Amino acid sequence: VQLQASGGGLVQAGGSLRLSCAASGRTFSSYAWGWFRQTPGKEREFVAAISSITGYTDYTDSVKGRFTISRDNAKSTGYLQMNSLKPEDTAVYYCAIGTGIGRQPSRYNYWGQGTLVTVSS
Repeated sequence: VQLQASGGGLVQAGGSLRLSCAASGRTFSSYAWGWFRQTPGKEREFVAAISSITGYTDYTDSVKGRFTISRDNAKSTGYLQMNSLKPEDTAVYYCAIGTGIGRQPSRYNYWGQGTLVTVSS
């Protein structure tokens, strides 16, 4: 199983980015997808998640109304649309998939390599 994250980059505050995470190696339609982020010296932080069957979504408070998580089961790909970006959103973003939705990293079985998002002020 491999997850390949992409879409990070440098953007000005107020701008947008769309992260993608392509999965390969098995069928992932029954898995939940999650996005986390991490900055140097800090623990990995939950950002958003989407469940496998109902499409239920969960967001950390700081990104509600700005970020949207989605998935395309046919393409085995997850997405994180990030709008109205702020400098404090700067981090390495990681995608993950797991058998159950949750905010703890331990709920996820497979992880992507991370993609850097830098938001300038």
